[in-house]
Amino acid sequence: MADPALVNPRSIVITGASRGLGFASAVRLHKSGWHVVAAMRSPEAGLDRLRAATGAAHGDPRLTAVQLDLTDASSVASAAKAITEAVGAPHVLVHNAAYVTVGSVEEVPAHFVEQIFATNVVGPIRLTRELLPVMRQAGRGRIVIVSSVGGIRGMPATSLYSATKGAIERWAEALALEVSPFGLGVTVLTAGTFRTDVYDGNYTEDHGDRQGPYAHHHAALDRIGERVIRSAKPPEQFAAAMEKALEENAPFAKRAVGTEARVMLIASRLLPSSALHSLTRAMTGMPRPHALRPGHHAATPPRDE
Repeated sequence: MADPALVNPRSIVITGASRGLGFASAVRLHKSGWHVVAAMRSPEAGLDRLRAATGAAHGDPRLTAVQLDLTDASSVASAAKAITEAVGAPHVLVHNAAYVTVGSVEEVPAHFVEQIFATNVVGPIRLTRELLPVMRQAGRGRIVIVSSVGGIRGMPATSLYSATKGAIERWAEALALEVSPFGLGVTVLTAGTFRTDVYDGNYTEDHGDRQGPYAHHHAALDRIGERVIRSAKPPEQFAAAMEKALEENAPFAKRAVGTEARVMLIASRLLPSSALHSLTRAMTGMPRPHALRPGHHAATPPRDE
């Protein structure tokens, strides 16, 4: 007799499934028997990579690729239509896709402000709005937000990214209250540091001026970043944590995945804001308050290249 789980598999939509944490999660969940709907900008190339990693054959009914550009409202609507045609009401919707830009608030060009919020906040909200009617009518489903430590505490040189993660987390908390009466739940997964191309200059926009007024900031963050990258965990560990989190039944859940995320989440619950600010400064190596005022000697000079 056929396995019922394979005949009628649970379905999961993962945005940004062509790389990084989304790719690793899509691979693991497909291997676990889920019907994975991989939403991405370039579905042809992404689907080929997923087939290679999962061993799925062409035409595998449990692996569907959908084109999605979160900055384009019409693309979001088309993707939602394709998703419902493929699986009906998805059991899980994972908002994983995100845009990252590095630089202080003075350094990042103004148009990137709109771009990062369009990708990380507005797009996920649009996609959720499109899929909520069928999920609500089904009376079940889970919406998962992949966040980061920037959603707990704003991080220097990634203030825009932090702002989007903080915004989407607050939205997720409110959303959980709105949809739980209909049988839906919401989970926020706060990710620590994992080895993905988010650290690749070809993927992350870096506008930091290493010779400008924030040179001390960038020198400190570059030093910390090198150590963080060396200690980063494989994305497959995140995928395993996500699979476990999908069994959550609470109306709202927030889980940290990775040591850094757990430390920051605990600290945010135990420490007053001033102490958390000092802890964040120490963790990132930022210059002390007033250290860069005119006439003061900076305590953390930039590293010579």
